[in-house]
Amino acid sequence: MAIITLVGKELAKEGLEFQYLGPLLECRGCKLKNVCFNLDEGKWYRVVKVRDKEHDCKVHEGGKVVTVEVEEIPVLIAIPAKTVVEGEVMEFKRINCHNLDCEEKELCNPIGLRDGTKIKIVKIEGTMKCGDKEFKKVLVTW
Repeated sequence: MAIITLVGKELAKEGLEFQYLGPLLECRGCKLKNVCFNLDEGKWYRVVKVRDKEHDCKVHEGGKVVTVEVEEIPVLIAIPAKTVVEGEVMEFKRINCHNLDCEEKELCNPIGLRDGTKIKIVKIEGTMKCGDKEFKKVLVTW
């Protein structure tokens, strides 16, 4: 199901993927803030349709926002490799990894996903090793 929101005119292209990081203080008084801020903080979205309607905006580059339809998209994360089943709902727990040079550290500590958040495993994408531990790479929604 598509959600109607606004994005900067320069960004308004079908297929654009973005993470909604929350409302901006500069937008407090804007009459369109309820449409801009109707997404869930931390979740990832894909623009599926760009509409013709433009609005003035003091924040976005070019001074314009465009009405778009977006859909939530799953996020790739790593979880400990125990028995994992597609469709399973579980609580997310960050992996305490101290390897700052790891190329996949974003999978263990994804931005916007907090400990205790209920996640649903959409698809198992594979496995990865970190030291002597094994993890599953999974696509999740929350």
